[in-house]
Amino acid sequence: MHSLLAVDIGGIFSGLYEQMGFMNGDWQNYVMLLISFVLMYLAIVRKFEPLLLLPIAFGMFLINIPGASEQLWGTYPEGDTTHSYDSVENRGLLWYLYFGVDKVIYPPLIFLGIGAMTDFGPLIANPKSMIIGAGAQLGIFIAFVLAILLGFSVAAAAAIAMIGGADGPTAIYVTKILSESYLPAIAIAAYSYMALIPIIQKPLMRLLTTKKERVIKMEQLRTVSKLEKVLFPLIVTLVVGIILPSAIALLGMLMLGNLFRESGVVERLSSQVQNGLMNTITVFLGISVGCKATGEMFLALSTLEIIGLGLLSFVFGTIGGLLIAKLMCKLTKGKINPLIGSAGVSAVPMAARISEDVGREYDPQNHLLMHAMGPNVAGVIASAVAAGFLLACFTAFSDNGAAASAVIEAVGAFA
Repeated sequence: MHSLLAVDIGGIFSGLYEQMGFMNGDWQNYVMLLISFVLMYLAIVRKFEPLLLLPIAFGMFLINIPGASEQLWGTYPEGDTTHSYDSVENRGLLWYLYFGVDKVIYPPLIFLGIGAMTDFGPLIANPKSMIIGAGAQLGIFIAFVLAILLGFSVAAAAAIAMIGGADGPTAIYVTKILSESYLPAIAIAAYSYMALIPIIQKPLMRLLTTKKERVIKMEQLRTVSKLEKVLFPLIVTLVVGIILPSAIALLGMLMLGNLFRESGVVERLSSQVQNGLMNTITVFLGISVGCKATGEMFLALSTLEIIGLGLLSFVFGTIGGLLIAKLMCKLTKGKINPLIGSAGVSAVPMAARISEDVGREYDPQNHLLMHAMGPNVAGVIASAVAAGFLLACFTAFSDNGAAASAVIEAVGAFA
């Protein structure tokens, strides 16, 4: 009796020991845990884009705890080689959260919230800002060429290039359709560089502008009527939708959110989209992206190349916007401050605030924020258009062209 009890207890503890995480982990797990701690430090202590960086970092932290993957994702049915999780009993929490990424639902919903929070008035008052926003997409096409030269496929290169738009949801949207295997690296790079905007942009702004240009004071923007603000999202959606239907899922949601804001008749919907919906989707999106950043995927040469290309893409996007703004400054004989050019990337409203900050360093009375918001929101529109262009050109070359086309059609119908 005593002998049997001893054997049973020994077997219980033996099984428990074998199930412990450190018995199933390897060095990659622990390296990724350290990386997740660094990202959490940047989010919590340095306050770098914490709303998204923190959930991404925590998702990375969760999935790399040795032995946690099966508990979070679920287990495959016996004999299943497709990893389809075709039975509800086999699905874990992360399977359900990632569904919104898998079917590219989250990025358009994020755009819906961005539209509801964004005032397009500065762009309407100064339509020339659209040229700056377009110029700031230079980084996308520079990174695309460089990625091909490094040996990436054209579909993967298009996905990597979208980091330069400084628009995380757009980068995720394009990557999921064109090259899903690179999604964690591209998403983390995109949001990390968005968080590092002050560090990356300010030296470039000082390098490419003169002190005389930095103190230029711009004329006050004209007042934009309610009719203009209501018609703007309708006209933009119609024109871009006819010319480039591939962009309609993102752009359509962006403009719907803005129509909620400007119509003045659906305050409850506008408030819900800006707050409850936006916050919920942000949490789900961040955790879903982070939980794909496993050591096997992330600690690879291709990931380092993506991070480097993303930085170059972001740098050239900033340079493109600044150079266009400098040219417009010359053509208008000093009426446009070139510092607003850096806001042409679509990180709203962070990039516009950087233009304001640098301008006030040289003249505390010079307020550029509203002028910079024009190129900033133009950059959001331009990045969505660039995404539509790349999808139209390279969906057939994606990891699964037929499936990608079906996803685009489904999301387009939803939008």
